[in-house]
Amino acid sequence: MAKFKLTNLLREIPRETPREDASARIMAAQAFSRAAGAPLVHGNSIRLLKDASENYPAWLEAIRSAEKNVYFENYIIRDDIIGQRFADALIAKAKEGIRVRLLYDWLGGLTETSSNFWRHLSNGGVEVRCFNPMRFDSPLAWLSRLHRKSVCVDDRVAFVSGLCVGQMWDGYPERNIAPWRDTGVELRGPVVADVINSFARAWAETGPEIPADELPAPDSIPIAGHIDVRVLGNFAATAGLYRLEQLITVLAQKTLWLTDAYFVGTTSYVQALRGAAMDDVDVRLLVPGSSGDLKFLRPISRAGYRPLLEAGVRVFEWNGSMLHAKTAVADGRWARVGSSNLNMASWLGNWELDVAVENLDFAQKMEQMYLEDLENSTEIVLNKKNRVRPVADQLPHRTRRQYGTVRRRSGSASRLTAGALRVGNTVGAAITSRLVLGAAEAKIMFFGGVTLLALTAIALLEPLLMVIPFSLLAGWIGVSLLIQAHRLHRNGQNDAPAQSASIASDEAQDKVIELPNSLREGQQPEDIRKEARETQEIQKALRQQ
Repeated sequence: MAKFKLTNLLREIPRETPREDASARIMAAQAFSRAAGAPLVHGNSIRLLKDASENYPAWLEAIRSAEKNVYFENYIIRDDIIGQRFADALIAKAKEGIRVRLLYDWLGGLTETSSNFWRHLSNGGVEVRCFNPMRFDSPLAWLSRLHRKSVCVDDRVAFVSGLCVGQMWDGYPERNIAPWRDTGVELRGPVVADVINSFARAWAETGPEIPADELPAPDSIPIAGHIDVRVLGNFAATAGLYRLEQLITVLAQKTLWLTDAYFVGTTSYVQALRGAAMDDVDVRLLVPGSSGDLKFLRPISRAGYRPLLEAGVRVFEWNGSMLHAKTAVADGRWARVGSSNLNMASWLGNWELDVAVENLDFAQKMEQMYLEDLENSTEIVLNKKNRVRPVADQLPHRTRRQYGTVRRRSGSASRLTAGALRVGNTVGAAITSRLVLGAAEAKIMFFGGVTLLALTAIALLEPLLMVIPFSLLAGWIGVSLLIQAHRLHRNGQNDAPAQSASIASDEAQDKVIELPNSLREGQQPEDIRKEARETQEIQKALRQQ
């Protein structure tokens, strides 16, 4: 369990703060660490980086200055001008004898990057690994993706962000298309060790581990400032960030400002946001507008606005080319930046990486950046007929030209999965009657009903169109189960000697004598002590085997 430097926490508290408030803050810090599964690391510096214009140059500068190693992981690395720029920088360092490791996601690079791109990096000396490729023996394993974006150099600097590597983040000036809006941070200090260890855990999922002597300990990295930081996301499917977000929502007293690219909140999280807003907390949610990378899911996202708006949560849609940032700031004291979206795909399915920062100056910078983003956003409200509508349905002609849009096949996150989860939650609630549904879900239920009726008609008119895909999927899953059963059986035979040793060890443990209290307090008889020594020798011999 995480340990805390309570003196540092007390040092941050103003002298006029009552002792009760200091105690409450210490308890809150302990709750944050336990919920997130991440300790609070002291003595760091942090720099806020906005968009690719600030993130990419900082990443490249750090890579070019590397003297020992470079660790690079990203969900999407496109084979375009930006991708080639990073490939050249990584290959150049590898040729200098620097250890360069690159981890990319199989699904993220499936349609965006050619095999020649990865081969070029490997031939240049870069250690390239693919995270979780499609496997015949595991049909559904592909649902868990490496959605993280981090760069670590020489145990001295680390970058955590929401940016992938691609031209859209840098924009298309020749087509009058603005860059995607995104946010990242630069970290220095002991917390860099946590980011590197997070990379090492994901790297170990794809092959041999990084040798332990190559991984830094936090106390081996000099203090670089006075910022307290947590690194969230060492493992997937632990819901650490989800628990932390719930806590922040409950504890926020004045403000809670969220930015998210693919917001599909669970019922409990939406209720937490509603509760905060109804308790006079200024809750705001900034999401993509009409230029989102998957436009057909916009109605599903908008269907979730109404319960928030009814409780007083203010919702804004971005007017730029694409809003891809994933950030939060609460009460001008706590902030989060990273790769996690506010949906179950990020909270439970993917490997994500975020940093939570507890510092007044940094949180105020985040608030200022948020207010600047709202200047290029449209607020969504409920009209007189209680329908969700933007304040201004039509944007000025100049604004549309300035922030031109472009159709994209995919973004860097599973918005499709997020939308499917929302539809699934709504349909499930309607069928089981376990949740109270409102008019906001009516559109989803309508389209769901039409879709099911259409599938029914297809099944009646053309049964093979339904039977063949189902049969193929069922056969695939069946074969994969047989393969895994064979592997388990084979491994069980190979482990027979170890199991025999384990059984013998258990039998030896059964011979351990439970001494009566009278014998524990006094001298043991010689025969009892002899039998105990013999049992210990048997256990020692079994352990050595």
